[in-house]
Amino acid sequence: MYRLPQKLAAEFLGTFALVFVAAGAICADQYLRSASVSGPGILGSALAYGFAVGALVSAFAHVSGAHLNPAITVGCWVTRRLGTIATIAYVIAQLLGAAAGAFTLSAILPEAVWRPVSLGAPDLSADLTRLRGMGLEAALTFIVVMVAFATVVDAQAALRASSGIPLGLAVAAGYLVGAPFTGAAMNPARAFGPALALSPHHWQNHGIYWVGPLFGGVLAAVLYDRVFRRQPSPNP
Repeated sequence: MYRLPQKLAAEFLGTFALVFVAAGAICADQYLRSASVSGPGILGSALAYGFAVGALVSAFAHVSGAHLNPAITVGCWVTRRLGTIATIAYVIAQLLGAAAGAFTLSAILPEAVWRPVSLGAPDLSADLTRLRGMGLEAALTFIVVMVAFATVVDAQAALRASSGIPLGLAVAAGYLVGAPFTGAAMNPARAFGPALALSPHHWQNHGIYWVGPLFGGVLAAVLYDRVFRRQPSPNP
């Protein structure tokens, strides 16, 4: 049994690495394009985000559950899988890890590389209203959290030992759909870290990345809990 400080360390380190890789892939693509070299583009960024989630969930699922996402953590709280104090502690650890990942990335890479892409921070397309952006983030996060509950959170899930693979695929697929419109954060911490590192210039649409994912995540958690959660077998 892991103690709460160990779980928080896993959430911090996991979210640190997630933001560092996901945002770093966007910066790397910008660097290549600025040198007139064909970069990996949206597919490469999607794979980097998905691979990072898959690897980190596989690494830390046995320690903390590897939420790495406040939307999953709040979903666990709503379905009474996690207590209130632990939920608050998890979210704080995730936000601190995301901020550390973003600040580390900005300290290592030249500003001329990360500034044009806002350090990989997600943002709303000019073609979308904030309400539509929230709706898209909610829908994408709904899928991610549903997969997370079915493979990571549910102790009886058949795929729990390899849960990072389907969850990483869900994140990569969601990114391919949403990246041109909202940046496809699907995770409030993923949006928070780069926004904080860019302060005070990147908060205008930040609420989208809390309202949308938390709504979609809670909806997915409750739906999974009510419809798919196995009931204990009755005593003979």
